[in-house]
Amino acid sequence: MAVEDLDEALDTYERLFGAQLEHRELVPEQGVEAAAVRVGESRVELLASLGDDTPVGKFLAKRGPGMHHVAYEVDDLRATISHLAEAGAELIDDEPRQGLFGLEVAFVHPDAVHGVLS
Repeated sequence: MAVEDLDEALDTYERLFGAQLEHRELVPEQGVEAAAVRVGESRVELLASLGDDTPVGKFLAKRGPGMHHVAYEVDDLRATISHLAEAGAELIDDEPRQGLFGLEVAFVHPDAVHGVLS
């Protein structure tokens, strides 16, 4: 979720949903401060921009706060990337890269999945 104020968002998620903070991280190279919260069996990632000219900053300026992307946990990221490429999905990443919280990630372009960065 892209948020304008990370502390305010954390308070809201805790107060309304009983969210538990798992991890908070400043990621200057991606231009965000991120927090992962646990809500039941789900994890929600909150992203606050460190500036207007960052990807999340541009997202917030264009669309306002809300869903930025959806992430799926897979057993074999490289195999999943290969499958997506073979299926014709437009990929942003054709190789895994370092994401937040030490996880490897790869993104599919929103145009390939009905408007949601995945």
